Amino acid sequence: MRPKDLEIAKELKDRLSGVVQLIDFRVFGSRARGDTDEYSDMDVFLEVESLNEELKEKIADIVWDVGFEHFIVISPLIFTRDEIEKTPLKASPIVRNIVEEGLRI
Repeated sequence: MRPKDLEIAKELKDRLSGVVQLIDFRVFGSRARGDTDEYSDMDVFLEVESLNEELKEKIADIVWDVGFEHFIVISPLIFTRDEIEKTPLKASPIVRNIVEEGLRI
C-alpha cells in the first residue's frame, strides 16, 4: 500500500471510530496491493457491532467527506458481526478473500 493511501485509510478509520464501533477495518483490492492508477477507488471492509439506517447514513457521510477531501472515491463494504459469524456470508469468497488478503488498519 502506498503511504498516501495508508494515511487516508487511517484518517477514515479514526473518523468512523467516532460514530461506530468498528470490529475490523481493512483496505482491499488494488489500493491494498499497490497496483493502482489515477482512477482507482479505495475499497474498504468494515465489520461493525450493529448497523441501522441512521448509522449507515453517518458512515456514508464520513466516507464521502474523506474521499472528497483527498480526491478519491472510497467504496465501503459494511457487515455486522452477526452477519459475518452467523450467516452464510462467513463462507463467502469475497469475505474470505478480504480477511486473508486485505490490509488491517
